Amino acid sequence: MQIIDIRDVILVGNTLETMKDVYIVQTLMDTDLCKLLKAQRLANDHICYFLYQILRGLKYIHSANVLHRDLKPSNLLINANCDLKICDFGLARMNDPEHDHNGILTEYVATRWYRAPEIMLNSKGYTRSIDVWSVGCIFAEMFDSRPLFPGKHCILFISPPLFKTGLFCPLVCFYSVQYPHRKA
Repeated sequence: MQIIDIRDVILVGNTLETMKDVYIVQTLMDTDLCKLLKAQRLANDHICYFLYQILRGLKYIHSANVLHRDLKPSNLLINANCDLKICDFGLARMNDPEHDHNGILTEYVATRWYRAPEIMLNSKGYTRSIDVWSVGCIFAEMFDSRPLFPGKHCILFISPPLFKTGLFCPLVCFYSVQYPHRKA
């Protein structure tokens, strides 16, 4: 299983009123993919094995009709045997096409470098493809040891590839018209 498991939950306090802390005990993993990429360049065999495990875990998550929505290297834990586990389900939501996801996921809650364009442009409904986009960004980063789309604002890291294709200006115009309250 490529999903981090919970070994125990410890509640500090006797009742809900006095409970101040909750400790979640998980399987000990040695590092995360972010730290590993900073420390060394990955061999192609490791890249393939890590990608396989990410996709296996993602298939499991999606089969439960859940969107992770925050896949990034620091949320991929790795042990000394190269076993990879997906963690941090704090932004995960059920994949419900009838539900308006807008407002639940703001643009300021986590690293934007792995976010799909439909989230950054406030799409009213999105699908499993948002997690697949993140996996693609992580896959590219495993080869190059640096983020594919670094930037502080969504337009800054979407714009370079779109600028090369000639789609940059229409996207910025659309973004400005659709969301005039935001700076493009």
